[in-house]
Amino acid sequence: MKLSTKLVLFITGSKVAIVLMFIITLPFLVDGIVSEYTNYSLRRQQNKVINVVKKNGINHYLQGDDSYGSYTMLKEEYIALEPAGQGLPIDTIKTEQRIIEQDTLNYRILMHTFNFQNKPYLLEIGKTVSSINQYNKPLQRIALYVLLSLIAISLIFDLFFTRMLIRPLGKIIKSKLVDRKFPFKNHAPLINTSTQDFRFLDASLVTLLDQINEAFEKEREFTANASHELMTPISILQNKMENMLGDEHLNEPEALKIVEMMKTLNRLKKISNSLLLISRIENEQFAKSDIVNPSELIKEAIEEITHRFEEKGLSVKLDLTTHISIKQVNRDLLFQLFYNLINNAIKYNVVNGSLTISDNIESNGAYAINFEDTGIGISKDDLPYIFDRFRKANLTENVGHGLGLSIVKSICVSQQITISVSSEVNKGSVFHLIFPSELCSKTV
Repeated sequence: MKLSTKLVLFITGSKVAIVLMFIITLPFLVDGIVSEYTNYSLRRQQNKVINVVKKNGINHYLQGDDSYGSYTMLKEEYIALEPAGQGLPIDTIKTEQRIIEQDTLNYRILMHTFNFQNKPYLLEIGKTVSSINQYNKPLQRIALYVLLSLIAISLIFDLFFTRMLIRPLGKIIKSKLVDRKFPFKNHAPLINTSTQDFRFLDASLVTLLDQINEAFEKEREFTANASHELMTPISILQNKMENMLGDEHLNEPEALKIVEMMKTLNRLKKISNSLLLISRIENEQFAKSDIVNPSELIKEAIEEITHRFEEKGLSVKLDLTTHISIKQVNRDLLFQLFYNLINNAIKYNVVNGSLTISDNIESNGAYAINFEDTGIGISKDDLPYIFDRFRKANLTENVGHGLGLSIVKSICVSQQITISVSSEVNKGSVFHLIFPSELCSKTV
C-alpha cells in the first residue's frame, strides 16, 4: 500500500473517530451547556428581584400580603417570595416537583434567602424542565452539522496538504527507482523540495546509485579483461596438449589423462567465452538494427540442435505466428537467446519428453513466446536465482557453474525483452518472453 493511501486512510479514519466520539458525547455536552445556561439565567433573575427589592422595597412584590407568587400562562416559569424562618441561609439550584393549579410539574428551581429590613425572605424562581430541554435536539443537530462541515473542510485541506507534502517523495521514487534502468548511465537531477528529510533521501539515493553503478562498471571491466586475458594461455595450453597427443611415443594411460585435461580446458574456454559475451552484451557492443522473424529464427535454432532431440527421444511442437516481425534488435543475440532456451529445455528434460514453443499477442499489443518443457522442473527456493551467474539450481546430481541462463538474461535486458519463469518440480518449466509492442509489427 502506498504511503499516500495510508495517510489518506489514517486522516479519514481519525476524522470519523472524532465524529463518532462527538456524536456519542453530544447529548451530554448539550445537556450540560443548557443546564449551565439555565442556572445562569436563574441567577440573573434573582439579581433583578433583589435589586428591585432594594430599590422599591419588599412591598413592591408583597403589596401588603404575606407572600407573593406569579407564573406564566403556560406555567413554564414561576416566581415566589415569602418570609423565611430563622436558620441557615439557603442558596441552591435543584430540580424538584411543584404543584401549580393541581398540575404537578418538574421545575429547575433556584432557592435563595436574603434579609430586608432585618427580616429573612425566601425567593424561589423556577423554570419547567420541559421548556429547558425543548432546544436540546435542535442544538444537537446544529452542533452536528457544524462539526460535519468543519470535518469535511479540514479533510479536504488535509488531503490536499498531504498530497502536496508527499509529492516530492513520489518524484524521487519515479526519477530514481521506477524510471531507471540498470546500469544507470544518466545522472538523475535532485528533486526540488523544502522538506529536509526528502532532500536527504534524494541525495542518499543518488549517492547509492552512483556507488552501485561504479561497482558494476568495475565488475564488468574486470570480467571483460579477465575473460579476454584468459583466452591466450588457454589457447597455448590447448595447442601444447594437442601436440602432446600427436606424439607417437605417448602411451594410452597418459593420452587419456591429457584428454581429460583438454576437456577441463574446454570447459574453462567456454566459461571465458560466455563471460566475454556477457560483457560485450552489457557494454552494448551489438548493434540493434535488425528486423527478425522469431518463427524463422526458432526453426533455425531447432535445426542446429536436432541431434540433441534425437539423442534423448524428445518431440518438439511449434505453434508460432509467422507474420510477426521484431525490429530494432540484434539477430545474432536473438538467435543465441532462442538457442540457449531450447538447449536448456533439452538438457533438463526427461527421456521421451517434449518441448512446446507457442506465441500470442497480448491485450496491450505485446508479443509473447512461451517455451514449455516436460522436464524435471525447478524448486521454488531455486527459482529466484536461476539467472544468477555461476549459480545453478539443483536440477541434477551434477551441479555445475552455468552461464547459459545468465546470457539469456543479459540478452533480454539489452533487447528490451521481459523474461519470467514458472516451474513445478517433476512437471516441467515454462519460460515466458515478452517483446514490447513498439518493437512488434505484422508482415504480410
